[in-house]
Amino acid sequence: MTLGLRGAWRIENIAEIEHALASLPAGHARVRIDSGALEALDLSGAWLLRERLAGLKESGASIEFAGQAPAQLVFLQDMLADAHMPPAAPADAPASLRDALAWVGRTSLEQLGRVHDATGYLGRLALTLRSALRSAHHLRIPSITRHVYETGIQAVPIVALIAFLISVIVAYLGAQQLRQFGAEIFTVDLVAIAVLREMGVLLTAIIVAGRSGSAFAAEIGVMRLNEEVDALRSMGIDYFEVLVLPRVIGLLIALPLLTIVADAMGLMGGALLSSLLLDIPLPQYIARVQDALAPTTFWAGLIKAPVFALLIAMVGTYRGMQVRSSSRELGRLTTVAVVQSIFLVILADAIFAIIFVELDF
Repeated sequence: MTLGLRGAWRIENIAEIEHALASLPAGHARVRIDSGALEALDLSGAWLLRERLAGLKESGASIEFAGQAPAQLVFLQDMLADAHMPPAAPADAPASLRDALAWVGRTSLEQLGRVHDATGYLGRLALTLRSALRSAHHLRIPSITRHVYETGIQAVPIVALIAFLISVIVAYLGAQQLRQFGAEIFTVDLVAIAVLREMGVLLTAIIVAGRSGSAFAAEIGVMRLNEEVDALRSMGIDYFEVLVLPRVIGLLIALPLLTIVADAMGLMGGALLSSLLLDIPLPQYIARVQDALAPTTFWAGLIKAPVFALLIAMVGTYRGMQVRSSSRELGRLTTVAVVQSIFLVILADAIFAIIFVELDF
């Protein structure tokens, strides 16, 4: 028996479809479905057709289609097959070696793909910077100035306060320990070296990662959701030049300046505590700082700032560009941007420490 589907199989014609399917004779060993003349099919019509075909199968008939089966019918069959799948093994059940190897391979491929995408992002940033340096118009100085103001000048109060308080804490704890050996004067050395080499730039980078890195991801992510990036592309504008490059350059300028502010406030915090707790006057404190510092101490901390700025800006803008379809994805990727920025900053600081030790810098 050949069953030819014609017309519109929709919910509006549900009564006619039910009557037509109910009138089909049973007892055929082979049923062929021809949907070539079918004009429209919704899930209601597909469900009735599936139910009738299931009844014919139970009576012993074999079902085949002339060509491909309608997509709606295939969708219903897949959904029902998933619903009747056996329950998954509990989470604490031991996985087989094959499953473990498959998970390792799949995860490795995903990570390699992410590394490839990140490398391509860095390369595109470099190419955009090279082309923008040829013209001040493409460099977009007003946009860079705005980002320097937002990421740098507006962050001065919180960076200065945090650096001041941390240096006071370090000086206080260091003085308590060094007093046991009668070496309170070395508290000045501890504060000066710790602030200028490590704490000033590291704390500043972490604050900027939480403050500006999240802002970069959120701003670009909202633009992606509102299709503003697609609008720029449709107008023939390089959105990388407009959205990414000014933020990266702005942070490359702002973070070293914030590091200098953090260093100054850290030394001021150490001077205040040394005066109140150790009775070291300011002239003696300054002289001791000058004796404790090597010529490279300040630069060892400042050199890290542009690298940290590049990592923070790249991660923030990269995650913002990955936002696709929902506000939930926007929140998730903003969180990922902050966490990854802080992790990369600490990792880079550890690499710098090893290099400086090997170079005796």
